[in-house]
Amino acid sequence: MRVAVVSDIHSNLHALEAVLAAIEAEAPDELWCLGDLVGYGPRPNECCAAIAERADVCLAGNHDLAVRGTIDLEEFHGEAGLAATWTRKVLEPEWLALLDTLEPEGTAHGVALYHGSARDPIWEYVLSDEAALATLELAGSPLVLVGHSHAALRIVESGAEIGGGLAPADTELELAGVRALLNPGSVGQPRDGDPRAAYLLLDLDAQRASFRRVEYDVERTQSEMREAGLPEMLAARLELGL
Repeated sequence: MRVAVVSDIHSNLHALEAVLAAIEAEAPDELWCLGDLVGYGPRPNECCAAIAERADVCLAGNHDLAVRGTIDLEEFHGEAGLAATWTRKVLEPEWLALLDTLEPEGTAHGVALYHGSARDPIWEYVLSDEAALATLELAGSPLVLVGHSHAALRIVESGAEIGGGLAPADTELELAGVRALLNPGSVGQPRDGDPRAAYLLLDLDAQRASFRRVEYDVERTQSEMREAGLPEMLAARLELGL
């Protein structure tokens, strides 16, 4: 079983199209999405349609929950709140209905899936050994996938030792005999210093993980964001990966 994993698309259609093209060339058996289809970016309807067509498993992220009304927009501050408010206005009913079906946690083929963490599937960022260990313990699965932080990450526990950190492009990881927490990184708004769109490939039979990055037309997305009147900071950060 080979699986492609994406997360944090954030309405960035050009990044998503580049990732889906790369994934198609890899010909995995399934595609999983860890949430945040919408928010920040200019093309929420098209991104929802693409994931609805392609994903075998899809979670809800905090932005998805805010746009559908599960989370009060008052919990979002500054640019995130402005973008969520704009998305509510332009999202078509078909895709709002899709968001309404999603949950922030799940499982697939024995892998535990969370948008945030096992302690808090909606809001917690897993960016420390402590947070990773807590999620591994609560999940009870040797392999856990999370999104939300927009940073490609691998944390591995082997015996009494735990290690890992950011997972740059082309990082390869053996999963046999260890417990691991992986974050594929963000498709639509990376924040780990690499502006390229991120995704993860899992070979569950061979017990191997591969972190991938893909170039996309950042300037085109930025132009669409500015045309939509979305906050300038959200557009400007795309070229920095921060």
